[in-house]
Amino acid sequence: MIVIADGGSTKTNWCLLDDSKKKIYFNTEGYNPYFVDSAYIVSSLKKGLPNDIPFQEIKEVYYYGAGVHNEEKATIVKDAIQVVFPQSQVEVGHDLLAAARALLGSEAGFAAILGTGTNSCIYDGSKITHNIDSAAYILGDEGSGSYIGKKLLTDFIRGLMPKDVAEVFYNTYKLTPDEIMDNVYTKPLANRFCASFSKFVYDNNVNIQYTRSIVDDAFEAFFSNLVSKYPDYQSYSFNCIGSVGYNFRNVLTDKAKQYGMNVGKILRSPIDDLVDYHINQG
Repeated sequence: MIVIADGGSTKTNWCLLDDSKKKIYFNTEGYNPYFVDSAYIVSSLKKGLPNDIPFQEIKEVYYYGAGVHNEEKATIVKDAIQVVFPQSQVEVGHDLLAAARALLGSEAGFAAILGTGTNSCIYDGSKITHNIDSAAYILGDEGSGSYIGKKLLTDFIRGLMPKDVAEVFYNTYKLTPDEIMDNVYTKPLANRFCASFSKFVYDNNVNIQYTRSIVDDAFEAFFSNLVSKYPDYQSYSFNCIGSVGYNFRNVLTDKAKQYGMNVGKILRSPIDDLVDYHINQG
């Protein structure tokens, strides 16, 4: 009996795979070790995981998570999971590897994440061979939910948002510019806060030209600053996982084609394909 988890900064998708290969899915919040510590993760898992999970019977946990960039960050997550699954062998890897394995299986190619944050890589069918760091939500993360959300919030604070959109935005969230600044600069998980507003862009039908331009600009920055910097990037198909990439897949497909890339898979979540990968490896 094993557990496989794909952890973003906002949400973690889990799958319990029993000895007969039956799949049981459940969700918790996301655990980016740049923003939360082991104690927080343990507390959240104990509250968020279903009570009827046979914790003592699970022998292996494969966790792929956002922010697991090095051994120090991986240890934060691994130590927490080990507390909750005490009888398990725990392996913690980067969510980018999960994306590559879900999108490409054992085939080589290009894989990206466009969710709360951004990431991308070249994958050789087993491991990541080239990664241009996205630089996270303050310095980079072009194309992500947090990037789109930051642009929307900036326009609202500066009075640059079209009046019809600003009215709907305020009526939806009831946030003043001061409250937005407080959430971004003094409260925890600012990346998740910013990313939450990408849903407004997706849902808003008041001024399509304005919202479409925000998404188009975000994806232009993603391809210009990240994707196109990979050697021979046009020789690969474009494959992507994440809610932002999936929700705006029409814009994303157009942008990939503008940069000379054929489009492969664009998935909302890797969990199903990631579980299949582990089944095939077993």
